Amino acid sequence: MNRPTLRIAFAPLALAIFALAGCNNSSDSSSSATKPAGSVAAVAAPAGTSWTDNVSATADGFRMGNPKAAITLIEYGSFTCPHCRDFQAEGHEAIERDFVNTGKVNFEYRSMIRDPVDLTVALIAYCAPPESFFALNSQLFANQDEMIKAFSSRGQDEQQALGKLPPEQRFVKIAEMANLIEFAKQRGLPEAKVRACLTDTKKAQTLADHSEAVTKQYPQFAGTPSFILNGTLLDSTASWSALKLRLSEAGA
Repeated sequence: MNRPTLRIAFAPLALAIFALAGCNNSSDSSSSATKPAGSVAAVAAPAGTSWTDNVSATADGFRMGNPKAAITLIEYGSFTCPHCRDFQAEGHEAIERDFVNTGKVNFEYRSMIRDPVDLTVALIAYCAPPESFFALNSQLFANQDEMIKAFSSRGQDEQQALGKLPPEQRFVKIAEMANLIEFAKQRGLPEAKVRACLTDTKKAQTLADHSEAVTKQYPQFAGTPSFILNGTLLDSTASWSALKLRLSEAGA
């Protein structure tokens, strides 16, 4: 069955939103693998806890794990990118179980904004309290096909009308068209809070600015998902098998 096509048939937002190159293809090579760094020692979490319980908001996203971990991993993902969805399903449980919980790896997720629907989902995800973020993040990715199907089923006229709305109304309308408000309510986020987050144009602008900043910092940034390991942007790591190799080479 063919996957629904996401159509954004309206004018650019009155914010610094832009489209990136797109999703990274998951058929990676390992031609630029780093040299083994030796094994990093595991670090036990405080008694009665696990490192995956230690989640906090950052300036750019949400971070999980030992704050003093020897290895820092940052993911840039997009909620409308199918390769990000596939990576989420394949790799995130293993990252938490086998790398974060050892105390060796500190993991941060940051949204890369590709389109207005993507930004709408990010506003909902970032509306969650830190302790709920990663679970909601996974559920939003799992809902990607249904979200796109719902939004794409709307008529061209309805989509074009979005461009005439001010930003503080536009994201709410996109969320309604994609059935995202009800989705968030079913996962414990109060509707009033979700709607308030969707009208937060300052947060929307911040997310867009952060996406633009990373492409300036890393001109070779090719798309999503992308990973920064100890400050270095990795190439050819859009699949879990490729990223797992890089983590092992770093000593995790």
